[in-house]
Amino acid sequence: MGLELISANHAAGLAATLAGRANRIGRGFCCGVYPITPATDCMEFLCSQEIEKSKVVRAESEHSAMAVCIGASAAGARSFTATSANGLAYMAENCVTVAGLRLPVVMMVANRTMGPPWNIWADHGDSLMLRDLGWLQFYCADNQEVFDTVLSAYRLAEDQRVMMPAMVCIDGFTLSHTIAQIEVPNQQEVDSFLPPLHIPHQLGSTPHALGQIEVAHQVASHRKQHHEAMTAVFEVYDQIQQEFRDIMQRDLADPVVPYRIEDAETVIISMGTIGATAEQVVDQLREEGHKIGALRIRMLRPFPAELIHESLRSARRVAVIDRDISLGFGGVLWGEIRTIAARDKLVQNYMAGIGGGDVRPHHLVGIVKDVCSREQAAEPVIMEDLQ
Repeated sequence: MGLELISANHAAGLAATLAGRANRIGRGFCCGVYPITPATDCMEFLCSQEIEKSKVVRAESEHSAMAVCIGASAAGARSFTATSANGLAYMAENCVTVAGLRLPVVMMVANRTMGPPWNIWADHGDSLMLRDLGWLQFYCADNQEVFDTVLSAYRLAEDQRVMMPAMVCIDGFTLSHTIAQIEVPNQQEVDSFLPPLHIPHQLGSTPHALGQIEVAHQVASHRKQHHEAMTAVFEVYDQIQQEFRDIMQRDLADPVVPYRIEDAETVIISMGTIGATAEQVVDQLREEGHKIGALRIRMLRPFPAELIHESLRSARRVAVIDRDISLGFGGVLWGEIRTIAARDKLVQNYMAGIGGGDVRPHHLVGIVKDVCSREQAAEPVIMEDLQ
């Protein structure tokens, strides 16, 4: 185990590099890459690495980059790519394909506002657009978590009980270009954590087809299998956390991350880097005598409904902060939280940081004051001008 001072983009690329080398006695490593801000640094890092039994394919588009991953994964290679915003939208067709084929591709998404109008800063609308395709989805808060999540995403996605692609999401620029010190395991430790990849339905010496046409009952059967595999993820992830702890000698973050929540009457719920800011605000307001807690949603798919419900036991008021907007509805995270919150809880939605606006501690203090002043929940609040 060593220390590295690197950006979150490079942390994702380094984790993919070590994971790729760990499959050198298997069918190797391959990734398709195409540049898009703010994910480009991750791909440039990968292009500079020497990885045994590997190929980094510089494709002509994001759609083709994912096509490369599909071909490589179908042949049994460990596969990775990275993208953002409209690039993710362009590869969406192949994102459907890789999920339907149950291939364990790992992709880093540097969350960025969908255009037009054009904007290159953080917004979760791009990855949330694909939340129901059958991909695992993680949202990270710091560089160490980015590295750990990419590494563990391979272990989870490739488990025979799961076998599906994984998306690791990081806030564009806010996290992707932030440099921080992280702990990095050596190759031997990664080899112990990531066994050689075996995909049961991979292409090989025995001819067979992938993605053939199906009639209705076959499609329903495969969707049922995929759904059941999603519901098995929490048990598998719990086992992976233990393996990670045994090998790496540190903890892998839970699907949801509670902070000072045991007796909290008001809880701030968020995803990504806003969660780290929320913890600062909780400390500040606790010093002032307020029973405040925070809950960061790290795994969105599968949706950790039971863990969230348990975490909100003592809460009377819940402020759900979305860095996205489902037009004509409200925040995506709020939409899912309010379906599982007890009827006696006030659950208010605040859409903040849309288009990459800074969400600072005083903004969250204002949100807490607002939710505490309410007798009942109202329409979602879009915070347009955060100064």
